Amino acid sequence: MSIAFLNGAFLPLQDASVPVMDRGFLFGDGVYEVIPVYAGKLFRLDQHLKRLGNSLAAIRIENPLSSADWQSMLNELVSRNAEPDQAVYLQVTRGVAAKRDHAFPPDCKPTVFAMSAAMPPPADIDKISGATAVTFPDIRWKLCNIKAITLLPNVMLRQQAIDAGAAEAILIREGYAVEGAASNLFIVKDGMLITPPNSPTLLPGVTRDLIIELAANHAVAFREADISEAELFSADEIWLSSSTREISPVTLLDETVISHGKPGPVWKHMISLYQDCKSAIRRGEAD
Repeated sequence: MSIAFLNGAFLPLQDASVPVMDRGFLFGDGVYEVIPVYAGKLFRLDQHLKRLGNSLAAIRIENPLSSADWQSMLNELVSRNAEPDQAVYLQVTRGVAAKRDHAFPPDCKPTVFAMSAAMPPPADIDKISGATAVTFPDIRWKLCNIKAITLLPNVMLRQQAIDAGAAEAILIREGYAVEGAASNLFIVKDGMLITPPNSPTLLPGVTRDLIIELAANHAVAFREADISEAELFSADEIWLSSSTREISPVTLLDETVISHGKPGPVWKHMISLYQDCKSAIRRGEAD
């Protein structure tokens, strides 16, 4: 039985519910985070909580919990769910208002919800063949750096990708590739790892930042720079990253074969470094 957290109480997930007047339900007025758990340990929790705080501040919701309280609650949630590897989802909405009104209601208490699901076992790196992606125009709003629960454009774009037989949509805005529908974007060109710089056009990814850290610490040449649509299609390698996807190589983009149809050498090096980082978490040597 999966255990969730809702407004101060732990309870079975199927028993968790919010009033229909919650602004998250009516307006999508809230933010969220997804945090991997390896061997019962929350992965890069400080970075996830910092991004949560930034998202809350951006939509003018006061953080309902201190960092210590978030840490205590999330660790308790993980311990109440038996799986060693989990994906924790947490969501904060503006709360329940007396009436439906676009304006912020006064004295509204945020709704805090969290749940956990089992993470599948890690894939055999040597057997990963790569993913198929398709490109679509970016139809989202102009504040994609906020991890908002208003995800309908992302949902529609991901479904378009699935309908096309692909795993992910890579979004093109004004001639530049920005990110996936639910992932950050990297390319490799002539040995150089490139990812778009943080801006309102994309979500500042925790996994993205870890990849940059690993590159800096292990002499992998990298830079943050805009990626034109032409550069995307001429890339030697394309990767997509997220907390649950980790680092996924793209080997077919629209009708273009990438990296000779198989994961490239820079990806193989980076995913090895990433797995080493996960192993250190499992051993309690890192966070």
